[in-house]
Amino acid sequence: MWDDFAEYILGQAGDKNIKIAEVAVGKFDRIADYLNSKDNITLIKTDISPKDETVIKDDITNPNLELYKGTAIIYSIRPPGELHPHLVKLACEINSQLIIKPLTNEDLNTGKVKMKLKNFGKASFYTLR
Repeated sequence: MWDDFAEYILGQAGDKNIKIAEVAVGKFDRIADYLNSKDNITLIKTDISPKDETVIKDDITNPNLELYKGTAIIYSIRPPGELHPHLVKLACEINSQLIIKPLTNEDLNTGKVKMKLKNFGKASFYTLR
């Protein structure tokens, strides 16, 4: 499933140079490590409580928009439901594609903004734009 999720993101990026942000990183690095291995991708990882020096401290409820300037894709893996509206707001403010991979059987909490359920291989997630 995780390989399919990463491949979907790579497919969205294509061969062009692109900036991608993982928000609310936590401790799961598999997707970030895979994306970081690609020459055309500049990846930033943010979290309110960075686990190490590779993660930038940022509060998604009051994000530092300069960090995300030029970001084409934002993704978040299993973010808490209370962060969903903030992810949508950030993506809309910077005109970025948003991908949320919620916990299995978890509903999205995006208010009036409807995200599209996407099944790609064995991965299921929601996209906006």
